[in-house]
Amino acid sequence: MTRRNWKRIQPTSLRQALELCKDFARERHNRSVERIAEQMGIADHWTVYKWLQTGRIPLVMVRPFEAACGIDFATRWLAASGGKLLIDIPTGRSVQATDVQELQSLLNTAVGAILAFADGTREAEQTLADIESGMGALAWHRGNIHKHTQPDLDLIGA
Repeated sequence: MTRRNWKRIQPTSLRQALELCKDFARERHNRSVERIAEQMGIADHWTVYKWLQTGRIPLVMVRPFEAACGIDFATRWLAASGGKLLIDIPTGRSVQATDVQELQSLLNTAVGAILAFADGTREAEQTLADIESGMGALAWHRGNIHKHTQPDLDLIGA
């Protein structure tokens, strides 16, 4: 079984975003739903299962859920559903060759998705997800270059 590239995934619904968060927590951090609920401070893990089943999670619980899972798919979906694009805050660090190769790969995927959509072989939701991934990567590089003259302090460690 191949590992998922979590940077390229864009959720198309809130329910899918919650499922992806749960899957990421299980795959990367070996956390079960019970462990996620415990880290969120929820006594009954069945509540989290209900949120996953219905896709209805209280807004105040989105950040604790994402923090327990270690990824922010629900926040990304909320922004994308409102027509907004989120990017990680650039640090101003030097760009590595792998960063540029990843950007090129994302942009090639986006262009391929647009062509496949024009041919009628790809769905609109998948195409939009690929385009948003490419746009987010470009925006991050733009912000990183803009901030390069005044980089952040490396307090956490690279």
